[in-house]
Amino acid sequence: MNNQLKDTFFQLLRIGLWGEGTLFLDQPLTIDNWNEIHHYAIDHTIEGLIYDSFPFLEENQLPPQSLRLKWAVRIDRVERNNIQMNEVIAKQFDSFNALGLRPILQKGQGVANCYRTPLHRISGDVDWYFEADGYSVARNQLKTEGIAFKDTAGFSLDYDWQGVHIEHHKKLFDIRSPLKYNYLRKISRKYSDSYEKLLIHNVPIRLLAPEMQLLQVNSHILKHLLGFGIGLRQFCDSARLYYTLSNTIDPIALKQIYKKAGILKWIHLLHKTLVDYIGLPKSYVPFPYPEDLDVKSMINEVWYAGSFGYNDERFKGGKTISTISVQPKASKRLFLNFLRYFKYAPQEALFYYWVQAYSKFIGKDMD
Repeated sequence: MNNQLKDTFFQLLRIGLWGEGTLFLDQPLTIDNWNEIHHYAIDHTIEGLIYDSFPFLEENQLPPQSLRLKWAVRIDRVERNNIQMNEVIAKQFDSFNALGLRPILQKGQGVANCYRTPLHRISGDVDWYFEADGYSVARNQLKTEGIAFKDTAGFSLDYDWQGVHIEHHKKLFDIRSPLKYNYLRKISRKYSDSYEKLLIHNVPIRLLAPEMQLLQVNSHILKHLLGFGIGLRQFCDSARLYYTLSNTIDPIALKQIYKKAGILKWIHLLHKTLVDYIGLPKSYVPFPYPEDLDVKSMINEVWYAGSFGYNDERFKGGKTISTISVQPKASKRLFLNFLRYFKYAPQEALFYYWVQAYSKFIGKDMD
């Protein structure tokens, strides 16, 4: 995609995400242009947001009717999937509570509630975290019920339940440095009485406190940047969280949390990216960031890698090393990302790869 069309893509994204704005075009978009926009929207899992921009476009700016129909069918499928996912969340939350567990919904549908049209946010799975020893209890319960699950890298497990992909996470935050574990436990205890609640099918689902939600979502973005890439949707999640939670967070406390977690320099980079490319009003950024930051290289990497780097055309055809990753040219890609982000989050860059390998082989035995 050329730079002019990429600029149009980001305009459409911002219009759909914030529900305002006008599309400025130097020349009309062709069918091929729209097909390319559609392709990138799917790759970044933001086809719902681009679709939400259509009511704000002039008639001659809209995609061809055939593509609009195809797009509408896809969005209808997204809505149905989210409705089904909400039903599963409510059922599982009640089931976990009946076992005496204290489940917390992470990311996903909890973040979707911050969007203008929650059902248009693409969500791949349901993420649960359990307080105390809940992870082990839930894992044993899956065994008892004969539900097939798989232990995955990063101290997590996943399985399918009633047509929805579910993940359980043993760790609350995607901070890999073991030097930060004590602080993360301390800060999670501090906010343990400040949980938010989201009503889904009349079931009050527990969410993290606002500061903890932001730490969780933003550290998750960094984790995937250190890996094989992440799509624009996760940046939209962060922007909508800041926009929605701005009146409920303590900016000074949040900045200190990022600093002590070892990711403040990267958070500055993220904040500038959210303002410059995603359209978050600067007044909703909780604390100032250096104005001379160069965010172009990061947004370019996000652009080409897409969601989790599976469709990165720069590395297609490269050798796949299954012990490292299913993505081609895995070693090269990981090394480049290490160099790219080391200066912004040195401990995370150093420990990310070690923890991934370590947890992959022994994590399932550490219940």
